Amino acid sequence: MEAATLSRIGLAGLAVMGQNLALNIAEKGFPISVYNRTTSKVDETLDRARFEGGLPMTGHYSPRDFVLSLERPRSVIILVKAGPPVDQTIAALSDHMEAGDTIIDGGNEWYENTERRIHELAGKGILYLGMGVSGGEEGARHGPSLMPGGSYAAYQNIEDIVKKVAAQVEDGPCVTYIGEGGSGNFVKMVHNGIEYGDMQLISEAYDVLKNVGGLSNSELAEIFSEWNKGELESFLIEITADIFRVRDESGEGELVDKILDKTGMKGTGKWTVQQAAELSVAAPTIAASLDCRYLSGLKEEREAAAEALREAGLKEEVGGVSSGIDKKRLIDDVRQALYASKICSYAQGMNLLRTKSVEKGWNLNLGEMARIWKGGCIIRAVFLDRIKKAYQRNPNLASLVVDPEFAREMVQRQAAWRRVVGLAISAGISTPGMCASLAYFDTYRRARLPANLVQAQRDLFGAHTYERIDRPGSFHTEWTKLARKGNTSFAAIN
Repeated sequence: MEAATLSRIGLAGLAVMGQNLALNIAEKGFPISVYNRTTSKVDETLDRARFEGGLPMTGHYSPRDFVLSLERPRSVIILVKAGPPVDQTIAALSDHMEAGDTIIDGGNEWYENTERRIHELAGKGILYLGMGVSGGEEGARHGPSLMPGGSYAAYQNIEDIVKKVAAQVEDGPCVTYIGEGGSGNFVKMVHNGIEYGDMQLISEAYDVLKNVGGLSNSELAEIFSEWNKGELESFLIEITADIFRVRDESGEGELVDKILDKTGMKGTGKWTVQQAAELSVAAPTIAASLDCRYLSGLKEEREAAAEALREAGLKEEVGGVSSGIDKKRLIDDVRQALYASKICSYAQGMNLLRTKSVEKGWNLNLGEMARIWKGGCIIRAVFLDRIKKAYQRNPNLASLVVDPEFAREMVQRQAAWRRVVGLAISAGISTPGMCASLAYFDTYRRARLPANLVQAQRDLFGAHTYERIDRPGSFHTEWTKLARKGNTSFAAIN
């Protein structure tokens, strides 16, 4: 009789994300056991389950009771802070688990930690998954995008649950088995890197519209709402429109204007840029967004710099530039510049995933990554469906920029894109994300770059050699000696 009371799955770690995911699982009809080191969190979660209609949930106050409350093979999701707390939680739980049981880490973990844990737990026969969870607390409660990587057998143990719990879009649930090892964590990390780029680009669009276009918050709310009905339709554009509408309850005007301009971060953006550098993959838009977060943190320094440069004679250019602005045209140009810049940012993220997949043998399906990001997650956007189709047309696509559909859109938008960047530069408004995207596009599309000169310099000072365009092999030249012999020598080496 007792077996009937066992839970289908367990969840340990009941901060906001853990609570919401546990309620989501219970609401989908899967009896769940919950556990937290701080017992009051267990009671709080049980209260919420009762309040939300008596959801099938039991609370446990020791790791042993928690593990023994689960039906075999046991599956436990842990949602605790990345790093040592995960190892401590695994140690506490795995003491009571047996071969064939599964642990799923739903945190933002560094992918190599997941690979280490897979290896360590294999000794006990315990299966392990590192599962990226995106969508914030709202996603966790009502349908996140889930990115599980690691043991395929572990994925099969929870597949029925995650497919019901994930966000649902017209072509299926926003979850798929990502691949082996730490691939789930890596994909979530790159997702967050793309998110950094997206947020930076939107903030630049806001800066240009507000400071060059002179638009009010209510006008900006209307513009972003309008954009959210077209090609830019996405979660981030939608919430941005909402932000501009919120009044300040403790003062005049809108709340957005009262917020200190210092950006926080948890580290996944930094990891993305570090990995791009390790893999020799250009990710300038994501890197620019990270640099901007660092610079935003220097609030006092920036205020001092503004003062010092004003005293040195620097004049604000914004007023002079914006006086003759055609607002309607500016709004449309910024929309196009934002869209083109976003394509470059997503292209960089996808290239990073592809390169890592080759290095690790993960065999990532990039079209499927785009599909599971269409719902539940922070970067969910209508144009992810088009990214999915681009990779279906050509799984070996070198870059989104050269997909025939996206290439056509980039070409159509480049004039507007250049106008916005040029206008911002002349107004003294920094648009590092848009500039980085445009530079990426302009570098990638050129058949010949000035890298020939860099190679010549490297050969001159370090004898690094160079290749030629007209014959095979590596060459080294005594540049300084030949240059200083006078012009006669050039004839000899030409």
